[in-house]
Amino acid sequence: MKSDYIVGHLIDGKMVSGTGKSQDVYNPATGAAQKRVLLADQKTVELAIASAQAAFPAWRATPPLKRARVMSRLKQLLEQNAEQICQLITAEHGKVLSDAMGELQRGIENVEYASYAPELLKGEHSKNAGPGIDSWSEMQPLGVVAGITPFNFPAMVPLWMWPLAIACGNTFVLKPSERDPSSTLLIAQLALEAGLPPGVLNVVNGGKEAVGTLLSDPRVQAVSFVGSTPIAEYVYATGTAHGKRVQALGGAKNHAIVMPDADLPMAVSALMGAAYGSCGERCMAIPLLVAVGDATADALIAGLKAEIAKMRVGPGTDASNDMGPLVTREHFEKVRGYVEEGVAGGATLVVDGRKVAVPEGYEDGYYLGPCLFDHLTPSMKIYQEEIFGPVLGVVRVNCLQEAMDLIDAHEYGNGTCIFTRDGEAARYFSDNIQVGMVGVNVPLPVPVAYHSFGGWKRSLFGDLGVYGPDGVRFNTRRKTITQRWPSAGVREGAVFSFPSNQ
Repeated sequence: MKSDYIVGHLIDGKMVSGTGKSQDVYNPATGAAQKRVLLADQKTVELAIASAQAAFPAWRATPPLKRARVMSRLKQLLEQNAEQICQLITAEHGKVLSDAMGELQRGIENVEYASYAPELLKGEHSKNAGPGIDSWSEMQPLGVVAGITPFNFPAMVPLWMWPLAIACGNTFVLKPSERDPSSTLLIAQLALEAGLPPGVLNVVNGGKEAVGTLLSDPRVQAVSFVGSTPIAEYVYATGTAHGKRVQALGGAKNHAIVMPDADLPMAVSALMGAAYGSCGERCMAIPLLVAVGDATADALIAGLKAEIAKMRVGPGTDASNDMGPLVTREHFEKVRGYVEEGVAGGATLVVDGRKVAVPEGYEDGYYLGPCLFDHLTPSMKIYQEEIFGPVLGVVRVNCLQEAMDLIDAHEYGNGTCIFTRDGEAARYFSDNIQVGMVGVNVPLPVPVAYHSFGGWKRSLFGDLGVYGPDGVRFNTRRKTITQRWPSAGVREGAVFSFPSNQ
């Protein structure tokens, strides 16, 4: 394959090949290999870490305003190059271009938040905390920070991490998903064009060996991760065992409760996008619909069936399509297996996406149409496990408390929502549900850039969410300084109490 089709690493401001292995990057729409990505070995990752460590002292000393201006220029470059970035996302991930554009816009909002660094990093000051004593706090950077990001949002999730970490004065080593690395790499190159000095941001593609190196190398001070819960738990345990600060965001099984008084047509429209947008490959997707009352369930299923019948499935490059393919053949087979498991387990398959028809020339793509199950129960595998595909299941309950008990009993606590016109019910639900991100008539309650993203229970390992105020706290250490300048010619005797008590 031509060298133009090789995706390498970005280290110290230059593209390098390293000495690792390589693997194919596929176009999910056609099933054909379109390029190869180099997989970093330990030596290559250590080279990236060394570059970040060498760049840290000068970048730490760079005034926050100058760091913020780089972020402002990057925002402009991302907007100017949005079409090219989104084409790369669609070509390697499969999601439709409009969805890729929405992903990128959310990432840009986090770059914009990072451009507020001078305001975000202001400490606190107390004059005369004691006689002639002033005290203040500072938010100081950690050093080298690493990020490990998933395939489903190759632009947005990295932009959750490194812009804010870098704006706080850290340097960064990013390991994106090797399944769809090109858009991530292009964005990093745009950061250099925006004025980011070489070594401040490094990108290494790779697998387990690259991850293990980032988790064990003592020069890496902190690690951010987004992915499945088993890997998140491993990253958290391994990273903290090596003395690192770690935030590891894991999986989800998000429930949407629909009350009998809800605006059902609105709920149906919202749930269509929440369940089937991005082919269900979102940690904030809605795979479970909890209908309160049989009449509610019947009306929702009728509405969903009618909307599903209108959906177009095909290559993401076609603007008329609503849903593209799954990311890899392996993942396609896994999701298809869950559908078969649901049928075998006794759920009612109302809409069978395994029979989806795609345009001529795309028969080898990884297409699974929208699937809809009714009569799910908590004992079923397709209820318990994260499917990460276009599969929506309906659970029928009798009341709001029964629905909430189901959600609270689940091991994941990432996101949830309720559709209702009843303010009292919505308030009770929001106050008491054991989930980190809650929507009221909003199916995907993803926080905006100036709040923070993070679930509860086995959806998040660590104390702080990603981006927003939690992102600032994660990427900095608080230092408190107390000082006194004695008056000239005044000498005091020995003091055996706290000065502030005098």
